Amino acid sequence: MKNGKSNVVDIGSAGRARLNDEVDELFKLPLAEFTDARNELAKRLKQSGRANDANLVKTLTKPSVSAWTVNQLYWNYRDEFETLLAAGQRVRKAQVSGSPSRLTEMRAALDARREALVDLSELATSLLREAGSNPSLETIRRVTTTLEAVSALADGPTLGRLTQDVDPPGFESLASFMAGTGTVKASAKPARASEKSVSAGPTSQQKAAAARESQRLEEMRQANIAAAKISLQTAKKSLAEARTSAQSLESAQKKANADAKQAEKQLREAEERLKKARTAAEAAAQRAESIADKVDEAAKAAEKAKRAVENAAKELESLFGC
Repeated sequence: MKNGKSNVVDIGSAGRARLNDEVDELFKLPLAEFTDARNELAKRLKQSGRANDANLVKTLTKPSVSAWTVNQLYWNYRDEFETLLAAGQRVRKAQVSGSPSRLTEMRAALDARREALVDLSELATSLLREAGSNPSLETIRRVTTTLEAVSALADGPTLGRLTQDVDPPGFESLASFMAGTGTVKASAKPARASEKSVSAGPTSQQKAAAARESQRLEEMRQANIAAAKISLQTAKKSLAEARTSAQSLESAQKKANADAKQAEKQLREAEERLKKARTAAEAAAQRAESIADKVDEAAKAAEKAKRAVENAAKELESLFGC
């Protein structure tokens, strides 16, 4: 959507600070908790006699994953978000500036915005992973596009309450932003001083002024075109870097998943070896116990035989003594 306003429900005009705070808290929650929390809030408002507020809360739409991510960046990484917005404001000022150095200013502002977009896209990836989600390349692309849009729009959607993605202004909108001065037709005739001047045609001084004005307008038009091209190239570069970063993170995740599977396999093998070792140890213990029993029996038999020998020896002695 070119106009981001339709992507949010803005209840700030109601002038209820408490309700605004309660709604802000909804959009700070984990995405999976949004619907239940919204319904619970609407129920509480209705029970407390605030039926209109309850009906208003019921209209709040659960954000998309990418819109929710942008909201969390706004709530949790405000400094980085403000850096992006400040860079976007510098871009807009440079677009309408009449300064001879406007192109230099534009490049610097676009570079600053690009760096802010890269930083926030990396934070978005980490944020999604911490939330237990696997950020796809498409999700990060939508997050980056929405971030670019909110930085480009002077009067954009309510930050922190996005429910859908926001598209940045197109080339036509950018050109209209840049056209800070109205167009003046070079063929427009100067005000008449008298009927004589009209019939005689423009003077040489008027012709020279018209030529200078025409040249100035042409130079401005060319500068606007060049600035628009720079903005477009920078946006493409930001998108390419975001995609590269996302691809790198996806590759890292695949490797981490593979390592985790390998470690899990090794753990299962180790557990299997441990199980076998325990079984062997138990069998060895049983054998040792059995051998110990046999040794004990042998010792008893030896003791019995010893006593038999002693008895026989005594009996023999007694016979010889006779």
